[in-house]
Amino acid sequence: MNTSSNLFDNLTALLERNNVLTSAAEVQGMFCGMLGGGMPLECQDWLEPLSDFIHQGEVFSKEVQTAFNELYDATCQQLVESDFSLVLCLPEDSAPINERGQALLNWVQGFMLGFGLHQADLTGCSEDVKEALEDFAEIARMDDEMPENEESEQALFEVMEYVRMTAMLCFNELGKSPEQQQSEPKIVH
Repeated sequence: MNTSSNLFDNLTALLERNNVLTSAAEVQGMFCGMLGGGMPLECQDWLEPLSDFIHQGEVFSKEVQTAFNELYDATCQQLVESDFSLVLCLPEDSAPINERGQALLNWVQGFMLGFGLHQADLTGCSEDVKEALEDFAEIARMDDEMPENEESEQALFEVMEYVRMTAMLCFNELGKSPEQQQSEPKIVH
């Protein structure tokens, strides 16, 4: 579990050093949203939208690109594993609850942004996915301060778990693994 929180801290610090105004949570959320929205896993077209949304369209430094590539590859790997192994890139459990809550909101906002880039039309989506996205929209708006107590911890944990499972649900329904891509006829627009 530790690895993802260190990843969050390291990546967030790296982004700050490079004046990229976002958090590691939002970036991974965007990746999951794009993949959950049907962006092919081996697709490398995510740098531009990321740059547009979080870096005023500027090119990322080599260091940031490398870190994004690593996060992207790790996220893809976790999504295709069959044992629901997605680990949300969030602050560690010992971080203040509101810091973790805020990171989760950023993650969900990133997911919705990424998902919308690849799946603007929800008519073909299952009820589960539609409902999940409505829930995500609700979650993204929750910005109340939470008291540091057991109840809040439990509530945050449940929302985190819901977000994690929902991201995987979207990916399982709409995501495209390399195998699926080979079996689908290429459509030329």
